Amino acid sequence: MEAKRPFSKLDWFSTPEPVRAYIIHLEQLIGQMQQRLDLLEKRTEKLEVQSKKNSQNSSKPPSSDSPYTKPKKKTKKSKRKRGAQKGHKGHKQQMLEPTKIESIIPEGCDCGQLVLDPDSIKPFYTHQHIELPEIKVDVTHYILNQGKCKCCGKTVKAKVPAECSSGYGPRLSAVISELSGSHGASRETVQDFCHSVLGFSISTGGIQRVIDRTSNAIEPIYNEIREQARKAKVNGVDETSWFQSGKLQWLWTMTNNVVAFFMIHPNRSKEAFLQLIDDWKGILISDNYGVYVNWVNKRQTCLAHLIRKAKGLAERKNESIRNFGECILKELQLLCYWAKKPPDEKQWTDFYSRLLLLLMPHEGADDEAGQLARSIGKEIESLWVFLDESGVEPTNNRSERALRFAVLWRKRSNGTQSDKGNRWVERILSLKQTCRMRALPVFPILVNAIDAYFKDQTPGLQWVAANY
Repeated sequence: MEAKRPFSKLDWFSTPEPVRAYIIHLEQLIGQMQQRLDLLEKRTEKLEVQSKKNSQNSSKPPSSDSPYTKPKKKTKKSKRKRGAQKGHKGHKQQMLEPTKIESIIPEGCDCGQLVLDPDSIKPFYTHQHIELPEIKVDVTHYILNQGKCKCCGKTVKAKVPAECSSGYGPRLSAVISELSGSHGASRETVQDFCHSVLGFSISTGGIQRVIDRTSNAIEPIYNEIREQARKAKVNGVDETSWFQSGKLQWLWTMTNNVVAFFMIHPNRSKEAFLQLIDDWKGILISDNYGVYVNWVNKRQTCLAHLIRKAKGLAERKNESIRNFGECILKELQLLCYWAKKPPDEKQWTDFYSRLLLLLMPHEGADDEAGQLARSIGKEIESLWVFLDESGVEPTNNRSERALRFAVLWRKRSNGTQSDKGNRWVERILSLKQTCRMRALPVFPILVNAIDAYFKDQTPGLQWVAANY
């Protein structure tokens, strides 16, 4: 581009040739420096954006947020006192069935003498005191005898009952398995618990054998959860990284309001997605990963992902990008609000018009605002499926919450060491999260499944298929 000089052409040509050559050299040098400056400003802004990314303005998990950069919450002074407010429904401690009852009679009176009228004595309050009994494990020694058969002379040996052959009963096995799976405790932690609380010693190898048996025991439950997930009208699908012996794998989940099905696959691909869903053809709730975007049936885009991207743009220095981020954020949040209170016809028409007018100027832009505008435009028909279909949520938060425990487990254990370990993770996570959704305890289900396994029976599956 030709430089604009602050003098006329006559002055320029009247300037000596060496001076003109030097000025041209300086102009070229300034142009090069300006280009470098523009490039450095873009790189600086990019680095600043990356350094400011957190779980609120990007897809980063909350656990990655630094405690030093956590924004301070704006607190407004309120006349209300802390704690429950007047009219709040209290959550009282549940009264349990007593194992022992003691009736307490008054022992003194303010008058200095105490003569109670027998007919006036009646209870006015029940104080519940809960305590654990001294924990003593039941230990049974099976003495195996042998003897000679008078008919054939052979020595015949007794055998351990099949349901006791493992050495650890269903309830004890369920405790070990719940600690190891539902609570993600390490083998050493479980070993310490058994010694410290239950009063017996067990090797880490013994704990692993208990877990292997439990994994086999809950396989029928896992299979039933999988079938129920694939029968549902609506499912959220999400995935996160997993590691097997340090090698990258992917943990997938297919979640709805009653079951959560998990599967570990070597890849994050269409092949893995199809293996997860099999022949399911329902309404998909997901982020904008390409495999999901190409779903042939109805799909609800996770608005939470778009909202976080909009928040990130609203923090940019560039005025155009910042304004677009602020405006699109407002509209997406309004759309989420309508999940609770659907709009009337005028509200919807106004919203739709505003959204289109917001997207149009930026769809051709070669920046992050343009990327978000094109992404929203491409998925625009998937933004509000929740307004037309019952059971559809505007976000994929249900699936993300189901994966949260798995992510923490992965960070503690660095994943698994074998295919057998992967199957255990899939099964216990499916059981744990399905029970959580239904407000059911995991322990009794584990006891039933392990007891049935020892007896070569099928565990109870009715609760999985039950409508909640």
